[in-house]
Amino acid sequence: MTDMVSTQKKNVVHHVVSWLLRNHIWVFLALTMAVFSFASPYFLTLNNIGNILTQGAFIGILAIGMTMVMIDGEIDLSVGAILALASALAIGLQDHMGTWPAVFLGLMSGAALGFVNGSLVALSGMHSFIVTLGGLIGIRGIVFVYTGENALMVQDFSYTEIPEIYIGPLSLTAMLFFALALFFQWVLTSTRHGRETYAVGDNIEAAHDAGINVKRHKIINFTICGTMAAVCGILLSMRLGTAEPNAGKIWELWTIIAVVLGGIRLTGGFGSMWMTIGGVLTLAVLRNGLRLLNTPNYVELMVMGAVLVLALSLDKLLNHQEDGR
Repeated sequence: MTDMVSTQKKNVVHHVVSWLLRNHIWVFLALTMAVFSFASPYFLTLNNIGNILTQGAFIGILAIGMTMVMIDGEIDLSVGAILALASALAIGLQDHMGTWPAVFLGLMSGAALGFVNGSLVALSGMHSFIVTLGGLIGIRGIVFVYTGENALMVQDFSYTEIPEIYIGPLSLTAMLFFALALFFQWVLTSTRHGRETYAVGDNIEAAHDAGINVKRHKIINFTICGTMAAVCGILLSMRLGTAEPNAGKIWELWTIIAVVLGGIRLTGGFGSMWMTIGGVLTLAVLRNGLRLLNTPNYVELMVMGAVLVLALSLDKLLNHQEDGR
């Protein structure tokens, strides 16, 4: 009888630990918010919560596209550069073709570059890390040439009024992030494309044998990723009223940190938009809280590096648990 009770207690502990590991991002988010709420009286104010959601939404929109690509078992390092090009086109072409045609062309540039990335990965057999690293460098060079290495200033000031739409603490940017995340969560869970995304990331050879057009599938997800980067760039240019040639610099790294922090596996085949939302919010809370405490930039970078290592360690632990089953 005693052995049975002991076994039941061990099973309960095992289930609790497993649950905490699988939902670690929400536990970490709650703990982080608790710490900063005690450390700063300004942290839990409605205004600051709105700032966290808005600041996080920009990385969040990038993270949506990155999630689709990473569940496929790939990665996209060019999203920051695509962001910069889309914002430059959306502002730089306004004098020549009007505001909304310029915005549309900026959006299409992201989709086109994502399509090119996906085609190179799918058709050449090169690793996405190499392809998109080349894209990061090349596209950033195009941005510098187009802008003349100078910031482009908006001429249509109604363009900058759009991000000022708020519902309570929620900005338009934050609302769009959550709406896009919910839509792509539906895509992942309720559509053939979503099911194929997990299948391709889990075992590409088995997916191919099952009749999935793996090449076309990867091209679609890279196109989605490029489009999300362009959406982010256009929203950023609306908020700032300028297009900086260095816009989005190293944002690809922040995006990858947010996605991995949420629990999306680098090996592919696992994850959800809910996990990505958790990772984005946790990253936004960490950065906001550290800045409220006037933490030096180098300390912030060290903390983020430590958080990334922690997230990767949890990822390895979860993989090990599943392999041992």
